[in-house]
Amino acid sequence: MGRVNTVHMAWSKDSKRDGGRGYHHGNLREALVRAALDLIGEKGPAGFTFAEAARAAGVSPAAPYRHYRDRDDLMADIALRGFNLLETDLVRAWNEGNPDAGSALEAVGRAYLKFARTEPAYYSAMFEAAIPLDTNLPLRDAGDRVFALLRAASEKLIASVPKRSRPPALMMALHVWALSHGIASLFGRGDAARRALPMPAEELLEAAILIYREGLRLAPSSPEDLTDR
Repeated sequence: MGRVNTVHMAWSKDSKRDGGRGYHHGNLREALVRAALDLIGEKGPAGFTFAEAARAAGVSPAAPYRHYRDRDDLMADIALRGFNLLETDLVRAWNEGNPDAGSALEAVGRAYLKFARTEPAYYSAMFEAAIPLDTNLPLRDAGDRVFALLRAASEKLIASVPKRSRPPALMMALHVWALSHGIASLFGRGDAARRALPMPAEELLEAAILIYREGLRLAPSSPEDLTDR
């Protein structure tokens, strides 16, 4: 996964999420976040300083300290906002497992890829800024909520598998997240680091999940299963 340095990418292709841009009196925090998102798009999550974020927001170098301890604190806030947006998207896509768990899980995968494509700067802040989770509990909790949705989806999907061959829901959720994140990071990005793929990234993910699901249902787990077939 290549790091973006000087290639510009839009931090969001859906301006309705965060309202208008620009600094307005009394809205310094939002101006700093938007400025930092633009800088992430231009230079990557590690390519700018706290002072540069302040300058891009049109404020003095001391102004950001009213809201953030340092640059890492600003990046953690951006990553937290990104996870909250992603959680909202995935909950909507899951739709409580309707019309069925398999279709709903595929919808979650498509929503994950869409987020990486349409919110590339948030995505970079969430997964490429190396923010320590042990010292940022709100950020860790936000990531855990996203993973909890994948685990709940996995539990519902495997409910129909015979108990003797049912995989652990935790393991399956980790596999699905790894598949989704790997495909998103390599082939579904919304920036110049995206690698070429002779098919839509969504189709690649759906095929991978289908193969995974069929393997769970059809792969024999004992000699008796072989006899039954």
